Formats: sequence, C-alpha cells, structure tokens
Amino acid sequence: MTTTAVPGPARPGPALVTTLAAPEPGWTTDADVVVVGSGIAGLTAALELRTRVPRVLLVTKDALSSGSTVWAQGGIAAALAPEDSPAAHQEDTLVAGAGVCDPRAVEVLVTEGPARVRELVALGAHFDTDGVGEMSLTREGGHHADRIAHAGGDATGAEISRALVAQLEAVRNDPGIEVIEHALVIDLLTSAGPVTPATPDGPRRSVCGVTLHVRGAGSRDGVGAVRSRAVVLATGGIGQSFMSSTNPPQATGDGTAAALRAGATLGDMEFVQFHPTVLWLGSAAKGQLALISEAVRGEGAYLVDVFGHRFMPAVHPMAELAPRDVVAHAIVRQMAVTGSDHVLLDARHLGADFLRRRFPTITERLLAQGLDITEELVPVAPAQHYHSGGVVTNLDGRSTVRGLYAVGEVACTGVHGANRLASNSLLEGLVFAHRAAEDIAGRMAAGELPLLEPVPRPGPTGLVMAASRTRIQRVTSTGSGVIRSAESLAVAAERLASVRTDANLPEAVAGDLSAQPQTAEWETSNVHQVSTVLTAAAARRTESRGGHFRSDFPERDPAWERRVTVHLAEDGTLQVD
Repeated sequence: MTTTAVPGPARPGPALVTTLAAPEPGWTTDADVVVVGSGIAGLTAALELRTRVPRVLLVTKDALSSGSTVWAQGGIAAALAPEDSPAAHQEDTLVAGAGVCDPRAVEVLVTEGPARVRELVALGAHFDTDGVGEMSLTREGGHHADRIAHAGGDATGAEISRALVAQLEAVRNDPGIEVIEHALVIDLLTSAGPVTPATPDGPRRSVCGVTLHVRGAGSRDGVGAVRSRAVVLATGGIGQSFMSSTNPPQATGDGTAAALRAGATLGDMEFVQFHPTVLWLGSAAKGQLALISEAVRGEGAYLVDVFGHRFMPAVHPMAELAPRDVVAHAIVRQMAVTGSDHVLLDARHLGADFLRRRFPTITERLLAQGLDITEELVPVAPAQHYHSGGVVTNLDGRSTVRGLYAVGEVACTGVHGANRLASNSLLEGLVFAHRAAEDIAGRMAAGELPLLEPVPRPGPTGLVMAASRTRIQRVTSTGSGVIRSAESLAVAAERLASVRTDANLPEAVAGDLSAQPQTAEWETSNVHQVSTVLTAAAARRTESRGGHFRSDFPERDPAWERRVTVHLAEDGTLQVD
C-alpha cells in the first residue's frame, strides 16, 4: 500500500467569481425563511417551518412536484422491523462510508429515522404492505437486514413527493407561506463582515436572502430579491457536471455553487457515487439516463459480463449486494478485461409476473427502449448518480455562514462519508430537514437571526457562456469520473481553468459574442464552479476510498481518514484544506 503524508496548510487553487453577473432586482420582498428546492428535504423543511415562523417562502426551480425525490426508485431505509435495530443500521452505514462518516450524524439518522418514516405514513404516504398489512421491507446493497420501505414497487420517491406536495397544496393559500415555481436562485445575499472573523466576537458575514430569476410561469417575473433571516438550501445534486447521469436536468449544482460564492465551506466534494446499473444506450448517450434500481439486485438479479460470466461473487462476499462503489469499480474493471463498454443485468429467473408487479416503473421504461427485462439481459454501465459531499453542516443543518442551512443532497452532514449506503438519501433529507426547521425556529425566537441589510461581496463578478457546458461536462467525466489519476485530474484542472469566467464582458470573447445574464449562463457557471471544486478536492486526496478511486493510489491510506474541505478566499481564490 502506498502511504502519503497528509499536507496541512491550505492549497490555493484557481480564482472563481464570488457573484454571478445579473440585472439589478426589479422587485423585492421579505420573508423570515427562504427554502430553496421541492424534494423531500425542501418540502419537509417548508412544512415544518410554516407552523413555527410567521412567513416562509418556498422557491423551486421547476414545478412544485419536480424535485429529484420523484426519481428515487428503491426506497427509504430505516430500522422498522422488530428484528432490526438502529445500531445495525448505523454499522452498515459506517461500513459503506469507508471510514470518513461522522458517527454522530449517522447516529442521529438511524435513531430518528424510524419515527420520521412513520410520520410520512401519517401524512398520507402509502408504502407497500404485506399480506397482513405490515409495511413490506426489502434489502439493498450494503444492508444486512430487510429495512428498505418502498411504494408502488419502484416508485417510492414519487409517492413521498405526492404526499408532501399534497400537504403543501392544502396550505398554499395560507398567508404564512408563499410558493414561487419556475425560479432559479442566482445568488445568496450576504451582509458585511468576513466569513471567518479575526476574533470569536468579531464581525461575521451572514446570509440575509437570495436573488432569483422567475420565468413567466412563476408568480413573479424577472429578477428579484428576497430578504430573509435564514435560507435553507435543498437544491439536490450536481449530476449535470457529467456527460451522463441519473439526475434530472435541473441538477446543475446551483445551491452548492451559491453557498461557495457566499463563503460557505464545502466538504467531501470528491466523493461522487456512480450508480453501477444505469441503462447503457451507447457511447453517444448523454443527459438523464434510466436507472435500474439496486432493489432489482436486492431481489436476486445478478450481473454478468458480455461473455455471460458472473463476476461479482469473486469480488466481494456480498456479491451484487456489495456497496455501490465496489460494484461500480468491479464493473469498470470487468469492462476493461472484456474490451466492452457495458455489462449485463440478468433478472429473468425472478419471473415475469414478479418483475412486473415489483418493478412496474422500471419494466415500462425499459419497454419504451425496446427491452423486456422479463425475457432479456439488460445492458448496464455506471453513471453519475449521487453526490456524497456538499455544504458542510452541523447536526442541525447549519453551514459555516450564519443564517445559511443546507439539507438533503446539497448538504455534507457526514452521514454518507465516502459512499452513500443505498436508500439513506431520502432518510437524510427527511431527518435533517426536521432538525433544521427546529433549529431555525429556536434561534429566531431567541433573536439570534435578525433581518440584516445585504451588501455587495468582495471578489470578482462574472459569468460562463452556456456554450461551454458540454466541454465542461466532457472534461469532468474524463478527468474526474469513475477512475481518476494525477494526470487526468491535472488535465481536467487545466482545462477547467481555461474556461472564461468573465464571458459577460464583450471584450472577453471573440467577436460580438458575450454571455448574457440568463438561466443557461447562470446554470453553466454553477456547473463550472462545482466541477472545478470537485476536481481540486479529488487531486488533493491521494488515495482511493468509496466514491473516489485513483488508479495511481488504488489503496486506502489511514492518514486520509479525514475530510477535504474547500472555500473561497475574499478575492475568489479557491482554498483546499
């Protein structure tokens, strides 16, 4: 095993903009709390806050029911069975996290999780049940007990989203809550003061609202500003930083990048989970790809290479139910051995009736692509699926910037460590959204979150051209994808650094072309910043662990059982710690 000494001081990286170029706000409003995102974390936070603070504004990038939660197939994990326990769930989570989970956060997740799931049922979420009416539980990779609750067979996220949206629609006319759909948050508004004060009692920067752009279908139009006492980011993942992903098109890392620009610390950015079994549609396929849920393997499906050889039993004692990083890396290695760009998932032995009943959504989506999972082998390959890193928070969702909270996939709570255990993501959003809402309400009652005046941030303002997005995605996928190396990361870093971040200035680009402040450019700027940070963190971690695999450092190094964090200095220079 190659062992390296972990460097101590922060390493300066490339300079990034601290504010996105945008028109001056054409309208303003106030709220006590702004919640950004309408997946399980955002909806839960908004519903909990509605009963605790006078005025909540929920902002969502598309329609209210379009959050990433809708796409979650497998289920939600919790120790609900009499023979299971939070301690057993905790142990499986820590093993999957490969030594870099925060045990305190994992304990919160597994001990509070069962009650939160039962509350979902009380709110109207219909989980699948067995013959005697008990919740039907199954098993997925990395779990040693049946603890995955599911709905509609393979439509758990859609059912949870339906139930929570219905709860929100029921109170939508309440004067204490406003919903703005089709709105992109451009930046976080911040007060005066440095991110880290010189003394504990010195001035400190706080978040005091958002700027956002509302498309015509929203309840307001154009660019506006919302002043607030706190902001809760629940913006989901970063899938659009890669050429192919299971994430919806909205997953452009907006919350992660906005928090970075506001001065928040990000952590575990290098830990990207590539789902092992994503439908392979050829090398030219890009955008959101169909996921073949891990629950299919949980029910007994197995993987074979293009020559029909089953390879997972020789890789791990849990075979196809090994943690996702193990399965994904094994698939990549087997593809290299066979000279193929995919492997095959075989579920035929489970029976046509069972597959259609247990996995109706997957069956229908595959039939739409001309594949019958009941009779055919399904071509699959790893693709970006989930980001274990994000905005560093404490156990109540607080970021390192006062007044800024993060919950769900955008947050780095320490629950997932280097590799998320299957079906822990919905549970994390649910548990920590509750905790964040309680914390915000308590701090507001104590007068700790005053309504502050925003001021311009130090550092450069800029924009990346939307036309650069495909190039950025290709660079990230090639250099910071499933398998990385010092060489691939260095090339990626160099190419990302060459992307113009001042393309809003006419003189910055050839001819009369320049980036216009609009949705495509704001999203591409966020994709560029997330890719840059991810690549810098991956270059710093000179080992392999969980969702981070380096061919030049293929083994774990005990010296790296710690978190890589990044933040922007006042001048926009990226600091990697």
